Formats: sequence, C-alpha cells, structure tokens
Amino acid sequence: MLGPVILAASRSDKMRRLVSAAPVTKPVVQRFIAGEAVDDVVPVVKHLTDRGLEVSLDVVGEDITTPEQSTAARDAYLKLIDHLEGLGLGERAEMSVKLTLFGQALPGGHELALANIRPVVEAAARIGTTVTLDAEDHTTLDSMFAIHEELRKDFPQTGCVIQAYLYRTEADARRLAANGSRVRIVKGAYKEPASVSFQKKAEIDKAYVRILKILMEGEGYPMIGSHDPRLIAITQELARRVGRKLDDYEFQMLYGIRGEEQTRLAAEGHRVRVYTAYGTDWYGYFMRRLAEKPANLRFFARSILTKG
Repeated sequence: MLGPVILAASRSDKMRRLVSAAPVTKPVVQRFIAGEAVDDVVPVVKHLTDRGLEVSLDVVGEDITTPEQSTAARDAYLKLIDHLEGLGLGERAEMSVKLTLFGQALPGGHELALANIRPVVEAAARIGTTVTLDAEDHTTLDSMFAIHEELRKDFPQTGCVIQAYLYRTEADARRLAANGSRVRIVKGAYKEPASVSFQKKAEIDKAYVRILKILMEGEGYPMIGSHDPRLIAITQELARRVGRKLDDYEFQMLYGIRGEEQTRLAAEGHRVRVYTAYGTDWYGYFMRRLAEKPANLRFFARSILTKG
C-alpha cells in the first residue's frame, strides 16, 4: 500500500527538497508536466490539438498562505487565457482550477476564491472556452460546489469534478446530472479517512461504475477521467445503451500517460481531452500521479536506477 505513503510525502517539505534535488527528477517530471511557463505549454497545446485531441490546462500550485498568492494565481490563469486567445481553439482548450490556489483555505477563503475565480471564468467565456473546478480533499467540497452553483448562474458551462472514492459522491452525481452540468468523474487522489471514503480499490471501482451510470443516464455532460481500459469499455457500453452520441460525453486522460490510447480513441471519433499541467510548483501534483498508479511509481523508480 504505497499510495498512502506517497500521498503523505506529497505534503512533506523534507521530501519535496529531496525529490526536487535528485538529478533524475527533472527528466521524469517532464513526462507529466508540460513546462514551467506559459510559453512552454502553448506549443504543447498546439501539438495535442493538431493530433485531434482537446486539452484542460492546470497551472499547478496549492497550499498558498497569503491573499497575494491567490491573486498571483488568478493572474497566471488570465495570462494563459491571453496566450490561448490567439490560437482560436475555442472549447478545445479549457482551464482546470483548484480553488485552494485561489485562496479557498485562507480566512474568508470562500468569498476570496469566488472573487478570484470569477474574472478567470469571464475571460475564458470571452475566448469561447470554459473552466472546470477541480475537486480536492473532502473538507473543501461544500465550498467548491457552492462556488460552482454561483458561477453557473452567469456561466452555465462551468464544470466541476466529483471523486468516486467518497461516500457522498453518488448523491452529488444525482444532483449534478439533473441540472445539465459538465461533470468530470475521477477515482480520487487525496488521502481520505475511512469515515468519508472507500479504501479498497475494488470498492472504489464499483462506486465509479455506479456514479458513471448516474451521469450517463442524466441530463449533464459526463467527462470520464480514467486510464482504466475496463472503465473506458464500460463507458462506451453505457453510452450505447442510453443513446448518447460520441460528442455527448468525453474521455479525459493525463498528459504523459497512455498517449497511444488517447490517439486511438480520438481516431474512433471520441472526444478526448488531455489534462495538461504546467508551472514551477509541480511537486504535489507529481507525487499524486505516482500515488494514483503503481506503474507511475515503477516508471520513476526505474528511471532513478538507470540514471544512477
């Protein structure tokens, strides 16, 4: 059970310094992180969309401690939108945001995060795209859903994320599927207690399928965040059963993982969106990618051994 250990390490300053200083880290991180600056990520976006894929862009960073940092995060997204405007990609390049980066966990954080995210959503709408609010640990979700509901009054295309490993998520899915939301379903990548979440992989997978069925039968637009071939096949079967067309839902996968499968699904006519992260504060994001899947950890360990 290395996943929980790695998730704990993602919050450790000591581990952050150790991993960041390792000579092998940078080339391995580049598998998952598209660059450190917006000028790095724009060519990546162009390359992915030229291959028939779509993207969701995440300026990585969490655990801010001051309102000034939350304002800087807002400005980083506004700068990204300015760069994307000239590409004319419309909804093929959306944004994903973590509200903690916008100040949600600070004193008065709910109002601060809403004030910071609104101009980003407005700017995204101006260039023909949208924003999806990422799910974080369970203590942040009531605030996230409230902000999502508030933003959708003026920008109904605003999306949100739900996590299959939380007990609450089936109820959240029923509420969201009924009102036309754009909803991304993922398994979940935070260390959560047994009091609020399933702990065993088999239980999480079963919950994922139950929630996926709710979304596919609902009135919203499901976004299936998974690299699991079985869940992808189940999604396709459910879509056939309920009569959803290929553009009535989409698959989402991480940058650097299963690129051939992304291309294959897109070639079959599916909408495939690549979750593409960039920025200098990459450590927490990178460690959660290792925790999510043993193959990612093996890839990192193998790189360390071969680089010696």
